[in-house]
Amino acid sequence: MTDDDIEIRRLAREDAVLYRDIRLEALQANPEAFGSTFEVEDAQPLSLFSDRLGSSTVLGAFRDTELVGIVGFAVQQGQKEAHKGALWGMYVRPAARNAKVGRRLVEAVCNHARQQVELIQLSVVVDNEQARSLYARLGFLEYGVEKNALKQAGRCYDLVLMAKDLSRH
Repeated sequence: MTDDDIEIRRLAREDAVLYRDIRLEALQANPEAFGSTFEVEDAQPLSLFSDRLGSSTVLGAFRDTELVGIVGFAVQQGQKEAHKGALWGMYVRPAARNAKVGRRLVEAVCNHARQQVELIQLSVVVDNEQARSLYARLGFLEYGVEKNALKQAGRCYDLVLMAKDLSRH
């Protein structure tokens, strides 16, 4: 797989089946990395995923018709926080991880976010060195650690908080 084989586009309601499949895979493969769980989302009807795509910004990376990566974006709510956005739900299938899919998704979400916000934030599990390195290479700076942010199977995970100033470009 090469970078040229990948198309990045916003997911629509019609992509709900593909989105559900990759989202559930992400929750199973890396349960420590997400606030939700496989069990909770697996029990949800397809309409929940369709509604999420209709009301949220979720970008997908496609190789032909296969969805190989996803990332979400949301503008913060409230007058005093509307200048900030959040990158959420990032996942790239293992077979696509060395084809710059993650990089392309983060660049695409930043380009989208730049039209709406001045700052984009994210959180990533401390142990996920590959993701932290990717975000740092793309201009995200670490600004804190949330201790024991997530608890999965009796183990607590710290999250590194990162942000990128989009107003400088």
